[in-house]
Amino acid sequence: MTARILIVDDIEANRRLLQAKLEAQYHTVLLAENGPQALEMASRELPEIILLDVMMPGMDGYEVCTRLKADPATSYIPVVMVTALSEMEDRVKGLDAGAEDFLTKPVDDFLLNSRITALMRYNTVAAELRQREASGLRSGAMEEASREEIDRPARVFIVDDDPRSSTRLASMLRAQGHKATTLLEAGNMGDLAAERVDVVIVSLFCRSFDPLKLCAHFKVNPVTRSISVIVVCDPHDKAKALRALEIGASDTITVPLDKQELAARIRTQTRRTRYIDILRQRVDRGLELSVIDQLTGLHNRRYMNGQLEQLMQRSVRGGKPLSLMMTDIDHFKSVNDTHGHQAGDDVLREIAKRLRANVRPTDIVCRTGGEEFVVVMPDTPGDLACAAAERIRKSVAAEEFPVLGGSRNLRITVSAGVSTLQGATDTIDELLHRADTALYQAKTGGRNRVESIAA
Repeated sequence: MTARILIVDDIEANRRLLQAKLEAQYHTVLLAENGPQALEMASRELPEIILLDVMMPGMDGYEVCTRLKADPATSYIPVVMVTALSEMEDRVKGLDAGAEDFLTKPVDDFLLNSRITALMRYNTVAAELRQREASGLRSGAMEEASREEIDRPARVFIVDDDPRSSTRLASMLRAQGHKATTLLEAGNMGDLAAERVDVVIVSLFCRSFDPLKLCAHFKVNPVTRSISVIVVCDPHDKAKALRALEIGASDTITVPLDKQELAARIRTQTRRTRYIDILRQRVDRGLELSVIDQLTGLHNRRYMNGQLEQLMQRSVRGGKPLSLMMTDIDHFKSVNDTHGHQAGDDVLREIAKRLRANVRPTDIVCRTGGEEFVVVMPDTPGDLACAAAERIRKSVAAEEFPVLGGSRNLRITVSAGVSTLQGATDTIDELLHRADTALYQAKTGGRNRVESIAA
């Protein structure tokens, strides 16, 4: 897996050195020599990762990073700060500006490749979710509540068979305001997803079980796949740390642990986990909004058409009947004109409620527009569909509808038309047209009645 990476450094020798290292790993490299040029190239080229020098004349790396994160077009691009400064405060300052990670000059090849690998894996998931969201119903900008959720203290699960080191690590995290849970054995992990764990820290020094096997388990399990995994490793055992990253670990941290670096890496991984979780929720919500009528909670026409096509094909192959009922509220316009649209909405919601109460779990109830509803009835011949429609009609007419918070009660009736699938050559449009024709006959025949057309 390779990436398009933008290197930003005012010193050409530094740019060329990083370029050579990255191109040796078959990455595509873009170069910028100052802050303004970096902002322009990031906006135009949309690289997948940005390696950003901190100490640059004019606009330094902190300001560049802040501007990148403030621009919706580039805010999602991971930024790795590259600095000659060794003080942890300087590194944390970069993370406060919005950077996802940091590297210290001279850049260690292992650390460079490990950070790039972790970010590429994160980018793959995030990009797919953003694409799904963009292709469906857009949810708008990230809500303020979501931003607050991203920045809340982390829920951390520590896996280490050394009680002293695990207790010490947990104490460090709790002192930083995080909720930390320790586990001395690999078994009985519990439901990490249900506990909404953000980060799992796995010690590669464990002897009672294979920590790499545990990392692999996390990443193949759909329930825990999105949880960030940080491995604690020996700085001299790069091969094992690299293997952990290849398996799926999100990040590495070496012993002895630095409190500030630990805080920075926990915060970075927590933000990634929660950002992915929020993106998934937004995609799911967008998919739901695309097939659900928001007023009544019933399925909409788009969903009905997709399901109806599949059910018709199944009916033809299996030789089983399929019927459809189309119903319309009688004199609905007068409800809106006399009592207002709020009363009309109350009526629509109550109709939906009574429809649900009088159909089978296998039936599909949809609001197809305005005051029109459709019930798709699999494995149902025409006579039984008419009986079901009659049951629904009586349920609607039997009791008055409370509207406007119960301050008024209205007498509501519906008319219905029923049609049945006529064979392999029948189409959705023809099936709906026959039901609509039957509904028209019910309306012209006096309303509050059911009519059917067999063919």
